[in-house]
Amino acid sequence: MKVVLENLTKKFPPRGGKGDAVTAVKDFTFEIPDGKLVALLGPSGCGKSTMLNMICGLEKPTEGKIFFGEDDVTEMPPELRGVGMVFQNYALYPHMSVYDNIIFPLGNLKGEEKMTKEQMRERAEKVASLVQIEQLLERKPKELSGGQQQRVAIARALVKTPRLLLMDEPLSNLDARLRLQTREEIRRIQRETGVTTVFVTHDQEEAMSISDMIVVMKDGELHQCGKPQEVYDDPVNLFVAKFLGTPAINVFDGEVKSEKLFIGEDEVLTVSGVRDGKVKVGIRPEGFTYDKSGPLKCKMDRVEVMGRDISIVSKNPACEEPVVRSIIDSDERPEDGTEVATFKLRPGKVHLFEPETGERLRFS
Repeated sequence: MKVVLENLTKKFPPRGGKGDAVTAVKDFTFEIPDGKLVALLGPSGCGKSTMLNMICGLEKPTEGKIFFGEDDVTEMPPELRGVGMVFQNYALYPHMSVYDNIIFPLGNLKGEEKMTKEQMRERAEKVASLVQIEQLLERKPKELSGGQQQRVAIARALVKTPRLLLMDEPLSNLDARLRLQTREEIRRIQRETGVTTVFVTHDQEEAMSISDMIVVMKDGELHQCGKPQEVYDDPVNLFVAKFLGTPAINVFDGEVKSEKLFIGEDEVLTVSGVRDGKVKVGIRPEGFTYDKSGPLKCKMDRVEVMGRDISIVSKNPACEEPVVRSIIDSDERPEDGTEVATFKLRPGKVHLFEPETGERLRFS
């Protein structure tokens, strides 16, 4: 089922009734394709969870509409929307067994949808097998690890065979290894069920690794959406470029003169089609090639061995951050005692931005 968000805006009244209303989501329009896993990605306070709450019906939009397929569900109560929700804190009932937690939503069905105990058992065992917790059905939540509790929460959301699965930062309470394992499981489960899924996170690595599409948000507004690699390779502005990537993009103060890009005194690249003036220069860590005749000069700080690749940590006065991080092939490793690291740049990994607005400046 596709989901269409049309000009959604959500404003909250000011605390104490004084001052201006707080706009959490602003004029947001987007279509979530049928059967895809879409990540809402952005920093804390950007409106991701508010968006999720409006989709499931826990919050009512101030303006705009929400469509499930062709159905306008903007005014529909949450229990009638056919949505499964997975919360950040799992929200399991501690006095119930895993089995009772899973079937809890089924016990509230009425009329033609009401299920017998045998039907509920069959449904619960099916989803428990899907999330690989079938051997844990008689345990209580306190007897489970964090990853197992998260699987129970996912099973409870899936047991109703929802039209839409919503997940609000479901991995944030897990340690690094469990996060990696569980996000792989979420992707597997989504593919096996084919349910349209919206996954909220502030972790760009999570979003890029499991999503069909990512939606980058800031201050309640949509900045860019698309396939993860496409957004990474072709950011529309400086915010998106900075938010995606580990290690983060290196940002320099630069200047264009006669279609030549300068970082400090170094002429580093030809940027045809860009007018003269100050620019922000974003260079991905993999956009550097270590070369003794390279035009960009940085003061060597140290070399970090990363197995197949190595990371050169250097310094340049034009860089916004204290250090410049460049990832190069281990065969290009500089000699011991090197004081100045010199680089050529890969044009496809270099992005120019307006200094004031952060908007992308494209060059050929």
